[in-house]
Amino acid sequence: MMRVGFLTSGGDCQSLNATMRGVAKALYEKVEDIEIVGILDGYKGLMYGNYRMMKPIDFSGILTEGGTIIGTSRQPFKLMREPDENGMDKVLAMKNNYAKWKLDCLVILGGNGTHKTANLLREEGLNVITLPKTIDNDLYGTDMTFGFQSAVNIATAAIDNIHTTAASHGRVFIVEVMGHDVGWLTLHAGIAGGADIVLIPEIPYDIDKVVGAIDKRTQVGKKFTILAVAEGAISKEDAELSKKDYKKKIKNNKYPSISYQIGAEIGERTGQEIRVTVPGHTQRGGIPCPYDRVISSRLGAAAGEFIIKEKYGVMVGIRNNEIVPVPLEEVAGKLKMVDPKSSIIKEAKSLGICFGD
Repeated sequence: MMRVGFLTSGGDCQSLNATMRGVAKALYEKVEDIEIVGILDGYKGLMYGNYRMMKPIDFSGILTEGGTIIGTSRQPFKLMREPDENGMDKVLAMKNNYAKWKLDCLVILGGNGTHKTANLLREEGLNVITLPKTIDNDLYGTDMTFGFQSAVNIATAAIDNIHTTAASHGRVFIVEVMGHDVGWLTLHAGIAGGADIVLIPEIPYDIDKVVGAIDKRTQVGKKFTILAVAEGAISKEDAELSKKDYKKKIKNNKYPSISYQIGAEIGERTGQEIRVTVPGHTQRGGIPCPYDRVISSRLGAAAGEFIIKEKYGVMVGIRNNEIVPVPLEEVAGKLKMVDPKSSIIKEAKSLGICFGD
């Protein structure tokens, strides 16, 4: 009898279900005696013993279903070694439930914080295999994460839809794109959506350069400008601050987000009408796009093979379109950032896109 636990942690996204389906189908196909334990609501379920036994029918019809059928939650890694409000040792509780449920392996789907905790559990002796989930595409060790392309599609559609109203009214529109501290999602959506200005965290912007790009468009008769702004975009001045001072400044900022601050500064300098659009969590919702369904199925099937071969302690990643095992200790705690000198940035600039630098 083989028993495998499934756990989805952190922010939800498209293709979590598709990926679990891939793992389950591979295991059901090749292992005669297999049980899958669905651990509910992320690491919280592993801590407090909340689970349900899964059946093959549970993985039927979920290829196109967004979200996660076993729920998720955010459990900050920095608090994992701290007791909960009742004094419970979280790590010990997770280890005890793993043993109590007689798991042979724990399959964890998640992003950066999730992988830190997964690596911690590996260090504590648990058999762990992870799968790269995040719309941010910022996981180290893999070229692509599932959920990213679906989010790109949604963010691009938002920019597409802004074009007609921006052109009709001759306004400056800012579309704020998710991505935390990295700019992959904004960069891809900005290029795909034909944004005129793209601001990402990896390239601190000069507001004068941004205004200059808008003025240049106005001078040649273009009445509107569209900016794709990452939620983590940062000015050159703020980039020079210490992390502590920057956090303090953000906390006291009167604007709800960086896009509104940039909008106010552009409005003051140009006198143009500014509108801010924030697609927000719609970028994490809905059905996965075909590309994500394919890579999720591939990643899931490969994870099933790794489990059968007892190849634990790895993240199932994609490199050069091939599925590869990546040691968890190489992944945990690292971010895959956009290289400001990369070819995609150079090519975007060749198209006339301004990055504010």
